[in-house]
Amino acid sequence: MNAVLTIMAKEIRQAVRNRWVLAATLLLAALALSLTFLGSAPSGSNVGARPLDVIIVSLSSLTIFLVPLIALLISHDAIVGDMERGTMLLLLSYPVARWQVLIGKFCGHLAVLAFATSLGYGAAVAALLATGSDMDREGLAAFIAMIGSSVLLGAVFIAIGYWVSAQVRDRGTAAGVCIGLWLLLVLVYDMALLGLLVLDKGQNMSGPVLNTLLLLNPTDIYRLLNLTGFANVSALSGMAGLAGSATLSVPVLVAALALWTFIPLTAASLSFSRREL
Repeated sequence: MNAVLTIMAKEIRQAVRNRWVLAATLLLAALALSLTFLGSAPSGSNVGARPLDVIIVSLSSLTIFLVPLIALLISHDAIVGDMERGTMLLLLSYPVARWQVLIGKFCGHLAVLAFATSLGYGAAVAALLATGSDMDREGLAAFIAMIGSSVLLGAVFIAIGYWVSAQVRDRGTAAGVCIGLWLLLVLVYDMALLGLLVLDKGQNMSGPVLNTLLLLNPTDIYRLLNLTGFANVSALSGMAGLAGSATLSVPVLVAALALWTFIPLTAASLSFSRREL
């Protein structure tokens, strides 16, 4: 445990030194504040949309694109990069197991992403409080759930980045593969699924089949978890119909994200344990 904590602290210090923490926090805060002020327009009394619900919908849609990309950028060279620089050989010369190195790095990168996400998105709530906007318990609960699930989504893509980093032989290849996976899971998969649903016209795509297809993509799990988990947010996002078709409970969705983290991280650990330095 001491070795894991030491490596975790090393990764956090390195992220601070490389300005990853500052850059990610400022980027997320700037986008959150922009969406806060721009998104206040449709939230008047005539529309019936509360400002915090508008922000949750906007930030959830943004998170699907941005957080996975940030997670892959900070994790794609976690293993292969240290091998190219020679620091991995030096690190493993100490009495530390390879799985401890992997878990320590993972916890460090996840802590960086969690800090940046919480502080960056928290700026949106601070801005609403400063402007005197009303916030109820349900809205705050939905916002906290959105931050927590955003961190879980980041954990999934950090684990995927580690798996790629343990497989390839150079950082350039790792970056290319990770960008390809980001495009596949964030853009291509949903476009293909939407096309399939349009072609099917509700004839053969039953609830269990749709549930399975959604669970095969972590970004769709995240979307369901945030945009259908609370009534007001679901109505505002326009996904109330999907919530009725995809009958997946919140515990199932959270467990699916946890499984999406565990499988790539385990695969990365197995590949790293067999890899020659």
